[in-house]
Amino acid sequence: MQKAELYKLDLSRVRWVKSSFSDGMNNCVEVAQLPGGAVAVRDSKNPHCEALRFTAAEWSEFRNGIEAGELRG
Repeated sequence: MQKAELYKLDLSRVRWVKSSFSDGMNNCVEVAQLPGGAVAVRDSKNPHCEALRFTAAEWSEFRNGIEAGELRG
C-alpha cells in the first residue's frame, strides 16, 4: 500500500493497542495494524490528533533500528 493510500484510510474502527513499554505515567504510544502490514501510531493522550502511518517497509526499518540500539534517548 502506498503512503498516500494509508492517509486515506478511515481509522475510526481500527483496534488500538498500547505499547508494552508504556510506563504507567500516561506516556503511551498506541499502534494499530493496517492492511498490507502497514501500521498507524498515535499518542494515547491525544487520540483525536492525526495518527502517523507507516508502510510495512518503513515500520520494519523503524523496528530494526530500535532493536539495533540506534534510537536511544
